Amino acid sequence: MIELRDVVLSYENRTILDHVDLTIHDGETLAILGGSGAGKSTLLKLIIGLLRPTSGTILVDGIDITKISDEEFDRLRQTMGMVFQYSALFDSMSVGENVAFGLRQHTTMTEEQIQHTVARKLRMVGLPKTEKYMPNELSGGMKKRISLARAIALDPNIILYDEPTSGLDPITSGTISRLIRSMQSHLGCSSVVVTHDMQSAFFVADRIALLDKGKFIEVSETESFKHSKNPKVQQFIEGRKSVKKDEIEKGEIS
Repeated sequence: MIELRDVVLSYENRTILDHVDLTIHDGETLAILGGSGAGKSTLLKLIIGLLRPTSGTILVDGIDITKISDEEFDRLRQTMGMVFQYSALFDSMSVGENVAFGLRQHTTMTEEQIQHTVARKLRMVGLPKTEKYMPNELSGGMKKRISLARAIALDPNIILYDEPTSGLDPITSGTISRLIRSMQSHLGCSSVVVTHDMQSAFFVADRIALLDKGKFIEVSETESFKHSKNPKVQQFIEGRKSVKKDEIEKGEIS
């Protein structure tokens, strides 16, 4: 479904992604882990076309998106949905208007069909009959679910999630994680989940990739990832910081 070949993204003298190769299979959920500034969110923006790579090839459903026009990309983007880290709802629009936005922009549905679709998507995310609410009346978890309803309004083949459980309590995070699994089951879509939440990653992902300093240092099935011998993988799972031997001997780290 998605393939990155030798992808580089640089800003001035800083390399964010350094000759990255990655394949995301049709119908799977891939979780991408990594520290802050590792390039995770940048990778999502490349896939959905908000950024263009410095060099390399990105294939989406066999189409090289580095070579197509903005108009062609707009059409392709209709097969993708994205759930942004901070939900990115339109504050001046109601919940129903937010979910309907893409339907009105990109389809010839009647208003009755749009309202029916909006109601169905809101039921799918567990928030029926919330069309009239405004974003400022919603909790953080509700905003994430409305953002997901908007992302799936056009029945996408690909859903991209940028830190979907960030800032949420454990119970709400669990709800979002179950919804991610549910979307894959109901829509048969490919999902890419950028997250710091290890529990969520282990629950939703078929495979996990660890990005470190602009390179993937491990890409494996979830169970294999948990038991990886790679010390950086275990360090990330356990939340340990890298400690140098001389720092310990100097007493700088207790």
